[in-house]
Amino acid sequence: MRPGWGRALTIAIAAICLSVTIWTGVSDSWTDAALTVPWMALLTLTCWATFWRPCVAVSDAGVALVNVSRTVFIPWPALHDVDTKWALTLMTAYGRFRAWSAPAPGTRAALFSLVGTRKQHAPRGPEVIRPGDLVDSPSGAAAALIRHRWDAVRAAGHLENPRLERERAQVTWHVATALAGAALLAVGIATLV
Repeated sequence: MRPGWGRALTIAIAAICLSVTIWTGVSDSWTDAALTVPWMALLTLTCWATFWRPCVAVSDAGVALVNVSRTVFIPWPALHDVDTKWALTLMTAYGRFRAWSAPAPGTRAALFSLVGTRKQHAPRGPEVIRPGDLVDSPSGAAAALIRHRWDAVRAAGHLENPRLERERAQVTWHVATALAGAALLAVGIATLV
């Protein structure tokens, strides 16, 4: 689960970077355009790593939080609680882990959503819903999906005697992305000399 605005932003940035490169080639020279390629590629890569790739992936085995620099996998037996105060945060036997791609809504979006929610729930009585738990927010949608799957795993009896297979959360650093960024930066700096 990832917000759609991240994809749209990355595509827009990539299109702008391509346009800048082509414009430089047409208006100045293609040699100058070639010099802009590493910088435009670095900008696109950074946008992709920051806004497109991050997501929350829920499976039968657990939850994977794909963030900017690393992916953290939390198996169901390690999960203790799901919080959405500032962003989707998983409280686990390994510590707290926050999802980059599932922030709580801002003040304006929260107020707008709460007004609509209160109107929908008015006949049943007042309900206090944390803005981060609203299912039309990134944090709320991800939390609802995680809680639903967690309840299903628990109902199936898979968490009756939970045992952790690892002492720490499984963390995978995004080394290839960092190396690609460093290489593009080095090439970009070399073009300035």
